Amino acid sequence: MSARKLSPPKAEEEARKGQIRQVNEALILSAGERVFARAGFNGATVAEIADAAGLPKANLHYYFGSKHELYRAVLARTLHDWLLPLEGLTPESDPGQALAAYIRAKMAMSAQRPDASRVFANELLHGAAVVGELMRSELRATVRRKAAVIDGWIAAGRMAAVDSTHLFFTIWAATQTYADFELQVCAVLGREQLGARDHERATEHVVSLILRGCGLAPHGLG
Repeated sequence: MSARKLSPPKAEEEARKGQIRQVNEALILSAGERVFARAGFNGATVAEIADAAGLPKANLHYYFGSKHELYRAVLARTLHDWLLPLEGLTPESDPGQALAAYIRAKMAMSAQRPDASRVFANELLHGAAVVGELMRSELRATVRRKAAVIDGWIAAGRMAAVDSTHLFFTIWAATQTYADFELQVCAVLGREQLGARDHERATEHVVSLILRGCGLAPHGLG
């Protein structure tokens, strides 16, 4: 059976609806990040999230059937966005450049979307009941693939011998601390909040420190 073809006006209408859906879902997910980060899952309300998104409460229920469904979507989006930059680590990549780009991407997320990191960290601290399966499947599989790439670089003498799996733990800890423990960093630096210059300074430090530990500095910096 051939696929049903839409008339041009109908196809345009479907495309328009699809775009509206994408925009609204993004608004709701971003609002969910902010509200869940401050109130936690139990303290957050659907009405508060809809308010933060600037949408009617009915719209939120239309796109996400329940608060639990939205919470899981927020966590899944965060994990997906954290893993996406790892695709730059390939056997053919320059190790220093690829690792520096990955670290910079993670640092940028901590600066631009700190609430996403805080929601994820809070979920882990409370037992990872919702995101646990994603970590045991998608996260584990991705880390194994990319650890194999790093092991290949090491075997080829392109970087120092390090524990490739624990290297990821180190990168995550170093980059996410600027979101999860921003108040601590601000207290030590004497800031009300971290500014662009603070994030730039932190990024250069983390990139340099990790690359040097991998025997790659100063190659790949900049």
